[in-house]
Amino acid sequence: MLVMGGIVGSGIFINPYVVAGLVHTPALILGAWLAGGAIALAGAFIYAELADRMPKVGGQYAYIREAYHPLLGFLYGWISLLVIHAGGSAAVAVTFAKYFSVFSHGAVPEKFIAVAVVLAFTVVNCLGVRAGGGVQSVFMLLRIVAIAMIVACGARLIFWPPPNAAHTAWLPVLDRPLSFDLPTVFGATMIPVLFAYGGFQTSNYVAGEIREPRKNLPQALLLGVIGVIVLYVAANFIYVQALSPAGLAATATPASAVMGRALGSLGGLLIAMAVAISTLGFLSQAMLSYPRVAFAMAEDGVLPGVFARLGSRSRAPVAAIALLGALISATVLLGTYEQILSYVVVMDWLFFGLSASCLFVFRARDARRGAAAVQEPGYRVPGHPWTTGIFVTVAWLVVLNTIYKYPRNAGVALCILFAGIPVYFLFRGRSGRPPGSK
Repeated sequence: MLVMGGIVGSGIFINPYVVAGLVHTPALILGAWLAGGAIALAGAFIYAELADRMPKVGGQYAYIREAYHPLLGFLYGWISLLVIHAGGSAAVAVTFAKYFSVFSHGAVPEKFIAVAVVLAFTVVNCLGVRAGGGVQSVFMLLRIVAIAMIVACGARLIFWPPPNAAHTAWLPVLDRPLSFDLPTVFGATMIPVLFAYGGFQTSNYVAGEIREPRKNLPQALLLGVIGVIVLYVAANFIYVQALSPAGLAATATPASAVMGRALGSLGGLLIAMAVAISTLGFLSQAMLSYPRVAFAMAEDGVLPGVFARLGSRSRAPVAAIALLGALISATVLLGTYEQILSYVVVMDWLFFGLSASCLFVFRARDARRGAAAVQEPGYRVPGHPWTTGIFVTVAWLVVLNTIYKYPRNAGVALCILFAGIPVYFLFRGRSGRPPGSK
């Protein structure tokens, strides 16, 4: 549940229409979701070993800092704060607004709705109100129930189609001749797909609190990612079969469209309500957990100390929460949904690849220290170094293809990344101590 909860957010309820707008045959659409699932599964194996090696500190910030240099660790934290976390949460807020619009019939602008819900959660969390673990589990179950409703109602449309229902043709397989354009466009589909599959790494943050993490966390990562692949592919099969590729590309709320065709207006309202509630659960969790990156960086002395202060009554990092709320709101107002996806994916997968490459560094250190100095082996990535190398290569190919297809958006994200270098030296010089020291 923890692994699946970290992955299943808003992507499956809106990103399929982005994929269908890029490739136009059922085989390519489903192929994109299967390929993304395979990449996520490979990443889950790698993060299982990273968690095994550093079960107490966990997280990409620590892996990169310890394997390479505190500057690279800072840049990950910097870009997480400004792009990955802010952009990812903004995309979820926009998804909430799109499905909430089903109830408001478009009377309120979507960006206004998205910003309003972000600011509401910012205020609530600054006051110290926290959603308990049980509440978050309920939200996760709602997401699974929502996907199950889509699959069940979509199956009804397939086996008992309504009169004059459109027929989905599964041939031809390709929507364009074999050329350089085909792999680049298919690579572009990985932007919304990998955004939807992202989040499996978040379970590593609690590795130190799991019983027998060397045994249980790899199993959880494997089963959780496989479970999400099954859910995502099943949902997309239903979207394509019930709506057709053209119909899927034409609707930004495919879940509501499927439910509406199966059960009428009531079905559309039910799924819109389920998706809206589940996105609220994700935003609630995000506003609790994501500000801790700024908090940790401020404790390391590479961000202003105000972000490491806790409220006297709420005991919450008020300044860090307020900063994230402002960044999310700004991202919603400044970007379209597709722009937000490309901002997030180009940076997220740049550092996914870098984090995975830490395994080469850690294993090389093990070899230099000798067997006697290395901790008892726990979980190890099967097929390393080949499988790890393939994951790193694919992650960075996704980044390069995103830069190629969306140079302006990717360029903005890279400029934000490099802007963090002088900030690091500025705050490091003021603190007088390297990140990671206490």
